[in-house]
Amino acid sequence: MDIEAIIRGISIWALPVVLAVVLHEVAHGWVADRLGDNTARFMGRLTLNPLKHIDPFGTILIPLMLLVAGSPFLFGYAKPVPVDFRKLGNPKRDMIWVALAGPVTNLLLALVSTLLLAVAVQMPQGMVWMAEPLALMCQASIIINLVLFIFNLLPLPPLDGGRVAVGLLPGPMAYQLSRIEPYGFLIIVALLIFGVFQAVIGPLVMGGSFALIGWAMGA
Repeated sequence: MDIEAIIRGISIWALPVVLAVVLHEVAHGWVADRLGDNTARFMGRLTLNPLKHIDPFGTILIPLMLLVAGSPFLFGYAKPVPVDFRKLGNPKRDMIWVALAGPVTNLLLALVSTLLLAVAVQMPQGMVWMAEPLALMCQASIIINLVLFIFNLLPLPPLDGGRVAVGLLPGPMAYQLSRIEPYGFLIIVALLIFGVFQAVIGPLVMGGSFALIGWAMGA
């Protein structure tokens, strides 16, 4: 990939990636705040200011490396919003809603991006200067948000799906699953290196994105 292509890729993917990871984390904090834990609000994390959420490695370096490597879809993350589950009214139940807030936000962003893409493709020829970059960014947004939606719902702590599973499982099983969390990041890295996650979520992401983009282009 040459420098010009890299710059073009960054211009298309930068805003969708930042919005996807920032709104994912803000959603966690907002739902936790509504359910009794004001930790995120107290620490100034209930804001759309990306500087409060950007993780240099997860938000910038990983997506950039995948872009340069020519990956069919990008992945990234922001600094996790702090949540003190002890402050929640019903910690075991409310943990499920807090965990689901991030992936559900990504799904909604993918759907909104689909509608915007449908609008972009219907713009008159004289507005191609705006329609083309908008369409490309909407397609990128659909893909990155589907990646985050599907990836985060995998039932492995510390992913959101792991927290949902802990909240739904009976006590002994929930405890055993929660014990994985300190090693969860290493397990995730290993599964990524060996291509397990790509094999699992790749077809789902590509199938979902083709369906949404195809609908928008034909709307």
